[in-house]
Amino acid sequence: MNDDNQKNHLKAYGIVYFSLQNGLKAKWLLNYDGGAFLIENNKTIENECKIRGVSYEIISDAKSQLILEEISSPSSNKEAITLEKAPKIAVYSPKDKMPWDDAVTMVLSYAEISFEVIYDKEILADKLLFYEWLHLHHEDFTGQYGKFYGSFRTAPWYVEQKLAAEKLAKELGFSKVSDEKLAVARKIRDYVIGGGFIFAMCSATDSFDIALAAEGVDIAEAMFDGDASELNYQSKINYDKTFAFKDFQLERNPNVYEFSSIDMTNKRAIPKTSDYFSLIEFSAKWDPIPTMLTQNHTVLVKGFMGQTTSFDRNTLKTNLIILGENNVNKEARYIHGTKGKGMFTFYGGHDPEDYTHRVGDPKTELDLHPNSPGYRLILNNILFPAAKKKKEKT
Repeated sequence: MNDDNQKNHLKAYGIVYFSLQNGLKAKWLLNYDGGAFLIENNKTIENECKIRGVSYEIISDAKSQLILEEISSPSSNKEAITLEKAPKIAVYSPKDKMPWDDAVTMVLSYAEISFEVIYDKEILADKLLFYEWLHLHHEDFTGQYGKFYGSFRTAPWYVEQKLAAEKLAKELGFSKVSDEKLAVARKIRDYVIGGGFIFAMCSATDSFDIALAAEGVDIAEAMFDGDASELNYQSKINYDKTFAFKDFQLERNPNVYEFSSIDMTNKRAIPKTSDYFSLIEFSAKWDPIPTMLTQNHTVLVKGFMGQTTSFDRNTLKTNLIILGENNVNKEARYIHGTKGKGMFTFYGGHDPEDYTHRVGDPKTELDLHPNSPGYRLILNNILFPAAKKKKEKT
C-alpha cells in the first residue's frame, strides 16, 4: 500500500472487505509499507485483484513470518492488527438525494464495498442496531435545511427538499422538521453510546452536535419552522450534550451559509495551491486506533472545502484526538473521539478530490483518482470496526 507499487489504493480496501466476507484471515500491517494488508492466500482473491486492478504480491509463509517478527520488534513503530469480520455498513441518506451529495457513497461503490441506505424512518424504528457502522454526510440535523435559504430558497430542488422534509416529519408524528431531526440525532447518539461507530463529513459533523446541544431550544427562524426563534437562545445551549464541540457561537442570520463558529471556512486565508493538512503520527503499538485511522501513503493530504471545511481548535473538547491538522491556519481537519462504549470520527470537507464542489457540480469520477489520499482516509474508517480494539494509551 505504498505510493510506488499500489496501482489502486481505493479498490484495495474492497479486496480486504471481500476477503473478510469470505471468511479469510487478514491482518492490517500498521505503518508497514504504507499500511499494507496481509491476507490468507486464495485463488479467488488473486483473481479479484486482477479483475479490480489492485496490485498484490504473493509471499511465502517464511517471509510473512519475518515481516511479522519485524513488526513485533519493540523498537519499531509498527503493529499487526487482526481483522475479524466485514462490518455491516449503513449510509444515512434520503432516497432522493442530490447528485452532488456524498463522497462516502461514491467511494464505497467504487471500492465495491457493500452498504445499505437508511434514513429517518429506519433510525426512529431502531434499525441502527443491525449495523456496526453509520455514515453521515451533507446533512442538517438542526432543521434549517442546510442553511441554503440565502442563495437557493427559490430553487426548485430547495423547495422540493423542504416540502419532502415537512411531509416526512408529519408522517413520523412531529409538528416540526427540527423536532424530527433532533429525535434522529438522539437515536444516533444512543447508538454510539451503546457501542456503535459513526463517521461524519461536511455539515453532518457540526449540525449533529448543534442539534444535541440545542435540545429543547428553538434556534430556527420563521422561514424554517413557521415561528420565531427563542430570544437569547445562545445562552441556553448545553455543550455537555455534544460529542466533539464546545463553546461555539451559533450563526443567527438565516441568509448566512454557516451554522456556527465551529467551521473555519470563512476564517481561512490559504490559497488552493498550498492548502494541505498533515496526518499525525501515533504509536502503533500503544495507540492502534488513531494509527489505523491515519494509515496512508503520504503524510500530507490535499485540503478541500465543504459547508463545514474544518474545525476551529478553540471549539474542540479536550478529550478529542486530532488525527489531521493544518498548522498554518490552526485548524483541525480530521478528529476522533469516544462516547460511551462507541466511537466517532469527524472529517471536515465535502469531497477530497473536488476542491470547492459547488451545488450542481458533476460527481467526482474516482477512476481518475484511484490513489487519492483524502479518499483513503474515509476507507480507513470502513475497516476500522473490523479490527480487534486495544485501549489507547496516549
